[in-house]
Amino acid sequence: MATKIFVNLPVKDLNRSKAFFEGLGFSFNPQFSDENAACMIISETIYAMLLTESYFSTFTNKKICDAHTSTEVLIALDATSREEVQQLVAKAKELGAVIYKEPADHGWMYQHSFADLDGHQWELAYMDVTQFPAS
Repeated sequence: MATKIFVNLPVKDLNRSKAFFEGLGFSFNPQFSDENAACMIISETIYAMLLTESYFSTFTNKKICDAHTSTEVLIALDATSREEVQQLVAKAKELGAVIYKEPADHGWMYQHSFADLDGHQWELAYMDVTQFPAS
């Protein structure tokens, strides 16, 4: 059974993307990073591989999606609090992200979203499962 996930994302400018995510507090594993790729550490078991578009294209025969005009994936991450969601989205916006949806409060879950510099959509959510409505 798989124990880790590596989400591969094409980026136009690797250094710019790295600076954006470093500004959000993420770090990179230099062992798996070079001029074509950067391994962003999300957690001990979750990583995002930021790949230059030319390098990304060596892994697929399909056309690379323009995430500014099409949705290829929604990357959803949990947060430890509602405040953490708000702070991370605000910081992302300061760093050039686009807010594509207003925050949603479902009582037991609070979520907010942004699109990064390449248009990839990130959703952040704080969930209090003790407040989940019974069915």
